[in-house]
Amino acid sequence: MKSSFNQPIVTHIYTADPSAHVFEGKLYIYPSHDLDHDGPSNDNGDQYRMEDYHVLSMEGIGAKAIDEGEALHLRDVPWASSQLWAPDAAFKNGKYYLFFPARDHDGIFRIGAAASDSPAGPFKAEPNYIPGSFSIDPAVLVDDDGKAYMYFGGLWGGQLEKWQSGAYEPQREGPASCEPALGPRVAKLSEDMLSFEAEPSEISIVDESGNPILAGDEDRRYFEGPWVHRYNGLYYLSYSTGTTHKLVYATSGSPTGPFVYRGVILPPVVGWTTHHSIVEFDGKWYLFYHDSSLSGGVNHKRCVKYTELHYNDDGTIRMIEPYANAETGA
Repeated sequence: MKSSFNQPIVTHIYTADPSAHVFEGKLYIYPSHDLDHDGPSNDNGDQYRMEDYHVLSMEGIGAKAIDEGEALHLRDVPWASSQLWAPDAAFKNGKYYLFFPARDHDGIFRIGAAASDSPAGPFKAEPNYIPGSFSIDPAVLVDDDGKAYMYFGGLWGGQLEKWQSGAYEPQREGPASCEPALGPRVAKLSEDMLSFEAEPSEISIVDESGNPILAGDEDRRYFEGPWVHRYNGLYYLSYSTGTTHKLVYATSGSPTGPFVYRGVILPPVVGWTTHHSIVEFDGKWYLFYHDSSLSGGVNHKRCVKYTELHYNDDGTIRMIEPYANAETGA
């Protein structure tokens, strides 16, 4: 018997990098939209040619996912030239905001904002990217006190390592394996959600002894895809390790860290990349993620899935085996 989850929530388009939220009593999922092509694949991410976003909605867990249509297209973003990668959404000030990375006209990844009166869009993009933004994978937490934080950053194609000096250095490489790994960036958003209140700062991820996770620690070090949620008063930072294809997590008493590494949420899935979100709905918690099962393992033809997530009494998250109850990985 196949798992009740572990199925693509839509199959008419390829979707990835799902950011799930509960808005107006429904689940809304903001994925990237993979294009079906046979171009080259490389570490720079040139195979990920995404140029628009489709918002998906679900009345509840187990319900059919509805494609709400095109929410934003590259042609409607004046500052962007290519690659609308993993987005996120947030609600504040009576408006819905879509945050997204794209390459500017110099080929440098920046993060843009767009707004709508509806969680389904369409979204109207600001004419310029957020000043001081860079790299990829924005994820926004609107905290209980109304303050909003953006987390972002991805290595390699996401260019995070090229910003270590505070300016873009195209030839800059990441730290040596014996040095502390690069962490994601965090910036408090302004009240209107369209700018940073201060320059982004680096988040420290440490082990239980307080020692920084090292760049050579492929099983634990940050690579991309940050997501922050709250549970029982703790902030949970979850992220992709990249080359080892795991989703892992760390916890902190502060939204800006430091975060202490705690363990693995999801082991490797079919396909090279892994990117996710965690959301509470009707008193239960769910992990939204993607794999490449719909395309038979093609890394840039992915599909969004979801499954229930469970916490232990000590606040740790139980590791999920994505194919444990399935006949196949599909």
